[in-house]
Amino acid sequence: MKTFIKTALASAAVLAAGVAQAADDVTLQLKWVTQAQFAGYYVAQDKGFYEEEGLNVTIKPGGPDIAPAQVIAGGGADVVLDWMPSALASREKGLALVNIAQPFKSSGMMLTCRKDAGISSPEDFAGKTLGVWFFGNEYPFLSWMSKLGLATDGSDGGVTVLKQGFNVDPILQGQAACVSTMTYNEYWQIIDAGLSPDDLVVFKYEDQGVATLEDGMYVMEENLSDPAFEDKMVRFVRASMKGWKWAEANPEDAAMIVLDNDATGAQTEEHQIRMMGEVAKLTAGSNGALDPADYERTVGSLMSGGSDPVITKMPEGAWTHAITDKALN
Repeated sequence: MKTFIKTALASAAVLAAGVAQAADDVTLQLKWVTQAQFAGYYVAQDKGFYEEEGLNVTIKPGGPDIAPAQVIAGGGADVVLDWMPSALASREKGLALVNIAQPFKSSGMMLTCRKDAGISSPEDFAGKTLGVWFFGNEYPFLSWMSKLGLATDGSDGGVTVLKQGFNVDPILQGQAACVSTMTYNEYWQIIDAGLSPDDLVVFKYEDQGVATLEDGMYVMEENLSDPAFEDKMVRFVRASMKGWKWAEANPEDAAMIVLDNDATGAQTEEHQIRMMGEVAKLTAGSNGALDPADYERTVGSLMSGGSDPVITKMPEGAWTHAITDKALN
């Protein structure tokens, strides 16, 4: 009898180990550092939503010198978060990225300027230095400047572009008249540094007619032909969107989960709670499926750059509902 029990227990242990090992690995590359901008993924991991789907997800933080397109091209991730302008520009250059889900419905991108720099409208940009993020983040800005007819090479009548890093120092120290900001992050860094809303003028890209989609999920097109990979992505999207909706409904708790995952210790509770509240406004209204009208608006904006558009031809095969149709229905 004892031998039978030992054998049964050993068999159960082997079975349990097999189940544990059966989880499919997925590596996700974030667009930026660990913060509430990515709360849905950290929530999905923390609450066991990925585990419920049989997934072992590794979340890789990004940074100012990390381009998600380069990471996935080098095999460093299965799925990346990227802004659509960057993804479409990469696709036109030969990197076949495909949008499989779009958690962010609205754009949070802005250009924030000091009033004492003499800026009250876009017509005042000429001759000024503007802070711009690169590594794919510059495309919405370049599209806007092209629409305004402003050169970005520092020539007379144009603007001088300052490569902006992981801070808003250029506007605080007078190095730039304007800097790139997000509604949920850098704008508040400027306010926390001592400038008041009355000191600033803010230009939301959406208000300027150049809003483009942000923080979509992208994979390599060739991988979608693999049924096993497609199945992993269906489960990944389903669990991730469950995490996003939980984060929207529980913003403070979601912010605390993000803080628990911040290995740098650079984030603060106040900032992350505030950020999560702002991010929830951008994900609201999306179930994860890309709205074709939003896609067409983004493409139109990127192609309307006069003689120097971000993309030069209508993309083909740049997005699919194949994953969300299975994940969300």
